[in-house]
Amino acid sequence: MNDMTDQSASQLPRELSLQEYIDGVRNGDRVILGKALTLVESSHLRHQSLAQDLLTKLLPHTGNAARIGITGMPGVGKSTFIETLGSMLTGRGLRVAVLAVDPSSDLTGGSILGDKTRMARLSVDDNAFIRSSPSAGTLGGVARKTRETMLICEAADFDVILVETIGVGQSETVVANMTDFFLALILPGAGDELQGIKRGLIELADLIVVNQADGEKETIAKHTAEEYRHALQYIHAREADWQVPVVTCSALKNIGISELWDLVIKREEQLKSSGQLIEKRQRQMLHWMNSLIDDRVRQLVRSHPEIVQIRQQVEKDVLAGSLPPASGADRIVEALTHIIQIDSPERNCDHD
Repeated sequence: MNDMTDQSASQLPRELSLQEYIDGVRNGDRVILGKALTLVESSHLRHQSLAQDLLTKLLPHTGNAARIGITGMPGVGKSTFIETLGSMLTGRGLRVAVLAVDPSSDLTGGSILGDKTRMARLSVDDNAFIRSSPSAGTLGGVARKTRETMLICEAADFDVILVETIGVGQSETVVANMTDFFLALILPGAGDELQGIKRGLIELADLIVVNQADGEKETIAKHTAEEYRHALQYIHAREADWQVPVVTCSALKNIGISELWDLVIKREEQLKSSGQLIEKRQRQMLHWMNSLIDDRVRQLVRSHPEIVQIRQQVEKDVLAGSLPPASGADRIVEALTHIIQIDSPERNCDHD
């Protein structure tokens, strides 16, 4: 029995050390890069601790890539667009990482859209790296660990990071808050949406691109672009020094891709020269930290045994109509504050 156990243990893959992760990522080892990203995505406490140590060590080597967010409703052609854009960039000698966030499988929590199915050409490009992360129920399909994944890819010396969102709910806001430049893909004929305008998306975008502008749809695409240009006149610009361009392209036919990338680079250079890029990323880091604080507090409320017991009773009272929701929330926060005070090192020292 012991021999079988020893044999099974010897067949398990050896865990990498922190230094091996660091060296592998910095040297562009794709196998170790993949393992590092898996480490970051792991929910295991020991893995989370090692992942944070890794991120801390890699942080001085991050920040040199162009961070581009790409959104658009299903059917707009995001995968084709990203593949065409990514292939053009690698053809220019740039290293491109694509962080594609897919809907999660209800059964496994895994990614149900395969990288190689969606971006077959780019997936075999030596200068490209594609990582699909399951959304795992997080806001708008944006994976909770996408920010950490982006930093690790930057430490691996990728020049461009393309962050794709599935374009549902508030995911656009989340991606806009982690990238330098936010690009929105629109379908030809989608000008009818201007009645309900997806105003939030328009206000977030740094560039609006009407895709599928080829063949019979080319005229429709140009008309749609004109409608959006007109609509933008009535929307307050997010950045005073940047008038949001509206362009057309055909990712399928590789028409207009180079021209729109010139606009992205123009804006990146403006942000760098004015110092706005550093300020923008600093704001994003603080926003990220505050989001993580919110996540940690919610996790504690859902997992701490005493809080769970109190919350269950509070929920019963709220459902019974004997306790207002606001009072219920106050009661849970008070319980959480009490537990934090009991667990604090200063209080434990006083007791000693």
